[in-house]
Amino acid sequence: MKNRIGIIGGGQLGRMLGIAAKQMGFHVTVTDPTPKSPASHVVDEQIIGGYSDAEATKKLAQVSDFLTVEIEHIDTSTLQSLADRGVRVNPAPKTVEMIKNKYEQKQFLKKHKIPTADYRAIDTSEDILKAGKDWGFPLVLKAKRDAFDGRGNATIKTKLDIPRAFTSLSSRTKSPSSLAVSTRHPELVSGSLYIERFVPFIRELAVIAARDTRGNIVYYPVVETIHQNNICHIVKAPAEISPALQKKSIALATQVMKRLEGAGVFAIEMFLTQDKQILVNEIAPRVHNSGHFTIEGSVTSQFEQHIRAITGLPLGKTDMRVKAAVMINILGDRKGAVDVRKLEKALELPDVHVHIYGKSETKPERKMGHITATGKTMKDAYNKAVKARKILSI
Repeated sequence: MKNRIGIIGGGQLGRMLGIAAKQMGFHVTVTDPTPKSPASHVVDEQIIGGYSDAEATKKLAQVSDFLTVEIEHIDTSTLQSLADRGVRVNPAPKTVEMIKNKYEQKQFLKKHKIPTADYRAIDTSEDILKAGKDWGFPLVLKAKRDAFDGRGNATIKTKLDIPRAFTSLSSRTKSPSSLAVSTRHPELVSGSLYIERFVPFIRELAVIAARDTRGNIVYYPVVETIHQNNICHIVKAPAEISPALQKKSIALATQVMKRLEGAGVFAIEMFLTQDKQILVNEIAPRVHNSGHFTIEGSVTSQFEQHIRAITGLPLGKTDMRVKAAVMINILGDRKGAVDVRKLEKALELPDVHVHIYGKSETKPERKMGHITATGKTMKDAYNKAVKARKILSI
């Protein structure tokens, strides 16, 4: 049995993938630029190197039978060349390349007639003004690449917000000087941004799906995600929506999965509107924050499922083991060394599970861990999760 797995990325997702893989007897190596990364504490070896470090990726391939990723912002060209030489890389590098560019994601969805928010390429501030006239405000200005956890998005409520929005995204452009735009005298922007029509959603939903190397696909129950400052804060599983909407969400996820290539876990994030329409917002080609509840809440966690999927093992059952599960992210609220306090008090609560990611420094809104509470009702699970988070500090 080939049993060596290489993971590009040693953050919390790599850590939880590593735990699942080690439980099944795999030898795990990760690459990450941070010495003593969260994953390094639980895997066999870490290669120090950036996510786009071609040499680090090649070294990882030399000691791995299966290559995968915990982050999409990586060097896909090196992965593609390795795949072309027979290295087992999943998900497919071309899929990761498409997904890491959010504008290309939108084009992919449009091409396959999958409902999503209206969007438009922009070259000047006048293009944004025109979008405002056509769609109305607010609008969302987005970076095409390197955008995650709300970074790379800026809401434009009126035309007066356009210069501010450009400034907020200036560090993500190739030509920051081009961002000093005027609504009277528009200048060319760098081409790294696009505009999207704001969706007045009533809920945000997500579906975790997994495909194995033989093409079999399984789906977890639809969940509701609640965001604060564009960062996932709470996940409720299952989502409290009608059976018809659950079916519709899974059908949309199926449309997406049938058109993506490669094995592994994928997350499909969606908007539910007032008139019961469901739009696909974003796709992640990896295990995802909206699936953390599966560790305690499902027969097979998303992390074990991903390892099964990429190594040719049978996919596990996706049924929930409990009536309800609520996940709350533990986000940093200060800057400094990690100091976990009152963990024992949080764990005194029944059916509460705390995961600390092993990061040495805490920062405001940095994901430091998560709490999952299970219960016989959603209210029960939610109340326990909220209470545990109020007790714990980090």
